[in-house]
Amino acid sequence: MTDEKKIIILGVGNILYSDDGIGIKVIERIMNEYEFPDNVTPVDGGILGINLLGIMSMATHLIIVDSVYNKGNPGDLHRLVGDQIPQRIMAKTSLHQVDVLEALTLCFALPNGTPETVIVGVEPEDIATLNPELTKTVEAQIDPLIEMTLKEVVNFGGSYEKIGVN
Repeated sequence: MTDEKKIIILGVGNILYSDDGIGIKVIERIMNEYEFPDNVTPVDGGILGINLLGIMSMATHLIIVDSVYNKGNPGDLHRLVGDQIPQRIMAKTSLHQVDVLEALTLCFALPNGTPETVIVGVEPEDIATLNPELTKTVEAQIDPLIEMTLKEVVNFGGSYEKIGVN
């Protein structure tokens, strides 16, 4: 394997349940508005959960974008790293979230090991209502969450360019 970093930006969530879809809304905007070099790949992981193991195992660095319950107020932005990530397993409220963390844990057993990981997200207001629209509180955090995500790309040694900007 080459020493080149492979950064994956993984948006996860269920767009049918209001704020649970924030990770997908953010990754769609990132895919439509930014270009990345070959070693940075944005991925719409939806609710694939454990099935994301193959994608995760290719990464040396992983940025997960999702709704995050972290004992805050709706709309609060969160950044979880290191030991903070396993602690979130018990606080997950949807199956895709547990499966994503289980897939990340299973990466440990693979030849490349677990990628260096950061989870960025927003405290949801509503993930129980069947509604494809985000709440206004969470929708207002899309741009700041995109900025956080792109900052993590740079922190991991990647780069990006806004489409249409010279």
